[in-house]
Amino acid sequence: MTVPAGIVLDGLSKTFAGRGQAVEALRDVSLTCGPGSFTALIGPSGCGKSTVLRAALGLEPLDRGRVTIGGQTPAEATRGGLTGVAFQDAALLPWRSVSQNIALPLEVLGRPVGAAQGRIRDLIALVGLKDREDALPGELSGGMRQRVAIARALVTEPRVLFLDEPFGALDQILRRQMNIELQRIWAETGVTTLLVTHGIDEAVFLADRVAVMRAAPGRIVEIIDVPSARPRDPTLFSDPAFHHLCDKIAVVLHGG
Repeated sequence: MTVPAGIVLDGLSKTFAGRGQAVEALRDVSLTCGPGSFTALIGPSGCGKSTVLRAALGLEPLDRGRVTIGGQTPAEATRGGLTGVAFQDAALLPWRSVSQNIALPLEVLGRPVGAAQGRIRDLIALVGLKDREDALPGELSGGMRQRVAIARALVTEPRVLFLDEPFGALDQILRRQMNIELQRIWAETGVTTLLVTHGIDEAVFLADRVAVMRAAPGRIVEIIDVPSARPRDPTLFSDPAFHHLCDKIAVVLHGG
């Protein structure tokens, strides 16, 4: 199991220069994710969720504030392979097999791929794609491609996993199946996870805590604990307490 690392977002602020008017994307966003935790960041479109994630990955410069991952800067964590990321678009290279796509981060970091073949096979099994290691992306369903993207994000044995709407393009039935699979993968790897999502039920099913954002400017307005015991199974989706918590988050989300 991975030795997880904590995430600290401290006072993140960012303003974009718009056409004739500046847009304050983030204002003083602070969030601490303990090692091994699963945190969901939820909010309406345009509230700055993805900007937070990009800043945490070192892809978005900030006006103020700082990010540390296991005490390191995002750039240091990335160079050390301590962070993994999966986006809504799996972005697999169509000419490369499942195994070869998963190996890509190792190549980027200059690590020997041959020595990692056992880990790549283990990850393929972990995400439920055993015997598909030679398949090309065009031969896979959307859900399968997202499984490959998650395996690719885990191949460097990261201590932190960032997920930006990884199932946003999937239908509701498949999305719930992938939620269940992601919970299993998280439990087996122990990696600290920060999930950006629009789905309230997805956030409550997966996370230990849900950080709710609002827009104009983008900021966290409340952090809500999820008390449901783990492991969580599909029956949770029909539990009255689950729906009560989803309703509570919806009220906060919409400014009630």
